Amino acid sequence: MKKYCSLILICLSIQGFAQAPKTELQNIWRVNFLNPGLEHELALGEKMVVSAGLGVGYGGSYKELEARSANGFVYIISPFLDLQFKRFYNRAKRRSEDRDIDHNSGNYVSLRGIVRGGSLVENVKRTDNIDVVIGPTWGLQRAYGKFHFLFDIGPQYYFDTQGNGGFFPLMVQINLGLNLSSR
Repeated sequence: MKKYCSLILICLSIQGFAQAPKTELQNIWRVNFLNPGLEHELALGEKMVVSAGLGVGYGGSYKELEARSANGFVYIISPFLDLQFKRFYNRAKRRSEDRDIDHNSGNYVSLRGIVRGGSLVENVKRTDNIDVVIGPTWGLQRAYGKFHFLFDIGPQYYFDTQGNGGFFPLMVQINLGLNLSSR
């Protein structure tokens, strides 16, 4: 557990010490609605950003992390920390085609990690109050004025602090929100 907390603190400290060069990418604050939370995207260069989000959201359950299964629709509502290192790859093409690149609009590949805390509401009993999900993703994000849309997809490895874990072939994220930073 200490290793994971240290990794999270290192990632967050990058945000405090890194100074982004003058690039097309922006440092952006967002409010997300589907899994309510606050997110900051910090530009690390011409193609890279690190995104850190805190909030409370809905999540499902993983069989290997269940102490007792639920019947029917399974839900866990809990606080989360979402870290993502994104590398954008099509922004120059978007600009050359006169498409919008404001608020870091573009396609990306990333490494995403999520830490969920203790449940606020659930209908399944987990083996531990903390679980971690990590995996690569492919995604896109778009800005429509101040409105933000994000979609990404990829495989994930999940585990808890008790040593339980497993693999899930498809993690999907959809986010809707507002960009608080202006261009």
